[in-house]
Amino acid sequence: MHGHNNGSPRSRRVRRKVGAMGETALTRDEQAMIQQAIENSKLDTSTTTDQIGEIQVGPIFHPTVAEFADPLAYIAKIRAEAEQYGICKIVPPEGWNPPCMVDMNSSKRFETKRQIVNRLQEGITFEDGAMYDPHTYQMYASEQTKKWQKEHYPDGGMTLEALERDYWGIVETGGSGKVNFTAEYGNDIDCTNYWSGFPTSNRGRSMNGQDLESEKKKPEPEFGTPQYYEESWWNLNNISNTPGSVLRHIKVPINGVNVPWLYMGTLFSTFCWHNEDNYLYSINYHHKGAPKQWYGVPGTKKDADGLEKVFKNFLMQRMREAPDLLHHITTMFSPILLSKANIPVCKLAQFPGEFIVTFPRAFHGGFSYGPNIGEAVNFATPDWIAHGAAANERYRIFGRPSVFSHDRLTFTICQYLDEHSIESCDLLMQELSRVIQEEEMLRDRLEQNGIRNVTSQVTLPKNRVDKLDDVSADYDDKRLCHTCKHICFFSAIACRCNQSRVSCLRHSNWLCSCHNSQKFLLTWATTKEMRGVLDTVSQHHKQMCAEVPKEEEEEEEGWGGGGVEEDEQDEELDVEDLIRPIDPPEFREAKEAKDVKEEGEGSGGGQEAAAEKRKRDNLKAEGDWGEGEQLSLAQQNYVERVKNYVVSVEPAARREEVQGTLGPWPGAQGAHGAQGAQGGGVQDTIDLTLDDDEKSGGGVLGGLGANGVSSSYDALGPTSKI
Repeated sequence: MHGHNNGSPRSRRVRRKVGAMGETALTRDEQAMIQQAIENSKLDTSTTTDQIGEIQVGPIFHPTVAEFADPLAYIAKIRAEAEQYGICKIVPPEGWNPPCMVDMNSSKRFETKRQIVNRLQEGITFEDGAMYDPHTYQMYASEQTKKWQKEHYPDGGMTLEALERDYWGIVETGGSGKVNFTAEYGNDIDCTNYWSGFPTSNRGRSMNGQDLESEKKKPEPEFGTPQYYEESWWNLNNISNTPGSVLRHIKVPINGVNVPWLYMGTLFSTFCWHNEDNYLYSINYHHKGAPKQWYGVPGTKKDADGLEKVFKNFLMQRMREAPDLLHHITTMFSPILLSKANIPVCKLAQFPGEFIVTFPRAFHGGFSYGPNIGEAVNFATPDWIAHGAAANERYRIFGRPSVFSHDRLTFTICQYLDEHSIESCDLLMQELSRVIQEEEMLRDRLEQNGIRNVTSQVTLPKNRVDKLDDVSADYDDKRLCHTCKHICFFSAIACRCNQSRVSCLRHSNWLCSCHNSQKFLLTWATTKEMRGVLDTVSQHHKQMCAEVPKEEEEEEEGWGGGGVEEDEQDEELDVEDLIRPIDPPEFREAKEAKDVKEEGEGSGGGQEAAAEKRKRDNLKAEGDWGEGEQLSLAQQNYVERVKNYVVSVEPAARREEVQGTLGPWPGAQGAHGAQGAQGGGVQDTIDLTLDDDEKSGGGVLGGLGANGVSSSYDALGPTSKI
């Protein structure tokens, strides 16, 4: 999911595969899911298809040519109104007519997903469909529409309203077998390896272009000219790099995030209910073909939680199997169900030449009315930071990796304070304060409980925060918390028992079953350095406030639609809440059983062993290090070797070889000697030889320093480090 080869964009948004329901005999759970779908269809079909036309239409905006010059400025202007709906439509000014650059005669083929539309309420995994080139897909999609028209509207009358009722009729009655309909959807087509519908820039505004500083001084091309469509910030290849965009600091290509995805649609092909990765904004452009139908729910915590509650009630059986089912983006249910639950929902029809913008955390979904070509990408403005923090917390609950380090991006934003308003500085200070407070509390707590801080004995490369490039992203991928998959940007816990794992400070108890005396704390930034960044932001905020007249300052106060609701903000951090396991019970118990089995602790039964594991107490014991004690020479050597292997990306067999070579934790004279002896005795020398390539790619602690990258970090200067 996180890998990339030969300089191609990082594909971190690939949907995590889950077991598809087969074509053979159904299991008991599958039968129960189908029965639930049948019962759901009986309950809702009588009213939903008739009421679908009553869904409120979302906001539609028509900017002037002058307003259209800066997409982020215009979206900020309409945000207060549009964000209340979750989605909005932007119709470009008259004269906007970019060419669609998809080569319809190309022989290059792309993958599709086979969607059984009448089973979309069941949340089953989509199987692979046929491979198509653009021309053969257009032929397939056109035949789908013609066939439906011939069978259902031989005398005409196939309107969008009629097709919308048809779609929901299929979705909601499918479980009873009344209608079977399959669509092969060309979704998530990589614009780098295939095509973008927009012409690409020759002046470096796209993801792989040159530095933006040189672009700021160049005049904008005239609206409607061929060069305008190449250079316009509304070109989805360029929008992530717009001045003021937070994502422009991410220099590594991430498909679907800062590199657009292309979509080839057909009749009733569906983009199921979801919100964007990291609760980012998204923008979707319709290049050509039949319209798309969109549905949206506001991104407030109340409304997003309300949708999830409806989702869970509707798919109780599947949720038992996959608690994170909503993240799979394989489930569709009628917006009427949301209306009945008093959850605001709107709809918009998108036609060629129109943009749809989705706001942070807003759930959205929809379908195509026929063959079409669309394109989408994410973006973020400084006001997004609070939503990003909320997304980060949610991912930690479900053990889902983030597409990029939220902590890294937060501190990167701090290097570009001139781009911030008073409001966004407020949000940034709140997030910095929260992160720093948590780091201070947990570091103190863990050291009190016997985990040794070995930062003074281990030299780690400083975190680069001026931008996120390939090297930084690869490094982040190697320091994921074993439990919650959080990128350990500031600090991590490691243990001598396993050099292929680290944990975040919250989940040190879940790293392994070893005593705390065997674990150690690694830090990439001191809390003093972190507070220095906060002080810089605070001083900048004070300076801006002093320069703004009082009446204008009062107008800027408040959330302004840019953050999360105030009731989501933590008034005071509770360290006990932070270190308590926060995974959903079903997810946690399954993972515990798996970990116990892997560690050979399941001899007495997986559930019993897992329960026993939860009861282990990691309080400080007699053999713990004292406050003033130093690591022995052998122990220092061991930690240095851990630097090269923790979170190793080597194959399992190679990891076992490495761990066997490293041997047990070296003992020491005095209080620690007995403990070392129990672990295998004193070992003052360890013969460890590796090839140069292996040294450079070893792991999160040693990889950057070993391959010479650390020197580039040193050259960045004090403002580029933390």
